[in-house]
Amino acid sequence: MDPWVSEGAGEIARRAERELEALVGVSSPSGDVRGAEECAAICAALLPEEVEVKRPPCSSPGHAPDLLATLHGSGTRRIVLVGHTDTVVAHEHHKPARRDGDHIVGSGTVDMKGGVVLALGVLRALAARHADYAQAALLLVCDEEWRRAPFGHTERFAGWDACLCFEAGELAPDGSEAVVVRRKAAGTVRVTARGRAAHSGSAPDRGRNALLGLAAAAQAVAACHAPDGPSRLTAVPTVLHAGDAFNVVPGRGELVCDLRADDDPAILAVLEAIPREVGGVALEPELLRLWPGMHTEAATGGLLEGATSALGRAVIGVPRGGASDASHLAMVIPCTVDGLGPRGGRAHNPGEFVVADSLHSRAEVALAVTAAALVS
Repeated sequence: MDPWVSEGAGEIARRAERELEALVGVSSPSGDVRGAEECAAICAALLPEEVEVKRPPCSSPGHAPDLLATLHGSGTRRIVLVGHTDTVVAHEHHKPARRDGDHIVGSGTVDMKGGVVLALGVLRALAARHADYAQAALLLVCDEEWRRAPFGHTERFAGWDACLCFEAGELAPDGSEAVVVRRKAAGTVRVTARGRAAHSGSAPDRGRNALLGLAAAAQAVAACHAPDGPSRLTAVPTVLHAGDAFNVVPGRGELVCDLRADDDPAILAVLEAIPREVGGVALEPELLRLWPGMHTEAATGGLLEGATSALGRAVIGVPRGGASDASHLAMVIPCTVDGLGPRGGRAHNPGEFVVADSLHSRAEVALAVTAAALVS
């Protein structure tokens, strides 16, 4: 193993659990300004002294500013590390970090405050390698979990040499260290139903049942689900609300669906498959967000070979279905790798966890990929 990788990973791992505990101790659901500012303050305190810190506007209106930390060197390479500090967990359900055997359990541990801790450690390690880069930046955003607006940082990094994103890590089926080089496009569809309310006992047929209209829309979406098809489309109704009283025909309602596919047209086709009227109920589908896919397998082949050499064990590229900000930056930085965070599980669930030992092993992976990015 490259000595810089070995020594740097040991230093990251020595601090990682305490740093993760501090970050997870802050409840920071998307859109919460106070939580985002607390996370930004913790992260700023963990940065190397010589870093330049800026707070560019968040892509989403009404959010706290994002955090951009940049090291300036005398080399030519430009690399950006990417993470997010927001979670999907509401304040009332937030759980601070605690040890449970070989797991560190807590809200946002694996998605993705564990990755943020590793990214901070990598930037500290880079502070001693000024001759190897012109700029090494860390971008931490606070709206990744629920952003409808376009990603506001893409052009800032256009033409940079490498993007390394620190979403959760994983092992390949053969036990090799895996990083993500392919992601699906992701879409969120909302269907608004406009029917007519009526008394469900004395005059039910005077109503136009929004719930039934949305049920038909949900079935139309689900009928498009084809994970083994040419676009690997997953089409899943996820949220349905209609009606507020047991004895009233619901006159209005809303359905939300999550769509993932290899390409944008497959997602847009689901939107067109939703009927516009069912039983006198008007249905209005709307695409709330559409994130691009990521296909960096070819562009990262040499990088992963270099990472394997620096690590002393195999680093391979794998696909993943979930969305990530890496997909936005891959549009302008062909050499983009994701999944550099620690291993864990149950993201977005009460039992979310990071495997404690993986803070060390995945720090090695992250530093090996970083070392390769400096010379590729």
